[in-house]
Amino acid sequence: MADVVEVLVPGGKANPGPPLGPSLGPLGINIKKVVDEINKKTAEYNGMTVPVKIKVDANKNFTVEVGTPPTSALILAEIGAEKGSGTPNANFVGNLTMDQVVKIVKRKGNAFLSYTMKNAAKEVIGTCVSLGVTIEGKKAKEIYADINAGKYDDKLAGTL
Repeated sequence: MADVVEVLVPGGKANPGPPLGPSLGPLGINIKKVVDEINKKTAEYNGMTVPVKIKVDANKNFTVEVGTPPTSALILAEIGAEKGSGTPNANFVGNLTMDQVVKIVKRKGNAFLSYTMKNAAKEVIGTCVSLGVTIEGKKAKEIYADINAGKYDDKLAGTL
């Protein structure tokens, strides 16, 4: 029977300390090899927390599956901020372009509850509200109205 370990690690900077070491130690696998594999696969997410799933079979072979970081982490990385606003409706920490919203949607892929690009973009914009991030210099309600009116149909056409 295979063992599965699920952890959150810093992209490209996993180490054999907690949470990995204590979780993997009892499984009898080479922790350094696992850490090296995780760091190689998560290098593109440097500076973000990334969910990782390690599957270990009965023969001590392992596979590493990397998820995508939370939407909020992708948004903050796009605007270059470390954290969101403490008062999101009053103070804004950054601004996204619609192209950046589309980039985040594509990076997350099928991790959304939506089936269309348009609705997935609305999910990203909803996350922007709680972080204190504007889109195209506008608040979320204004962008929702623009999306519903078809202003961004050329960028948000299609399904996920």
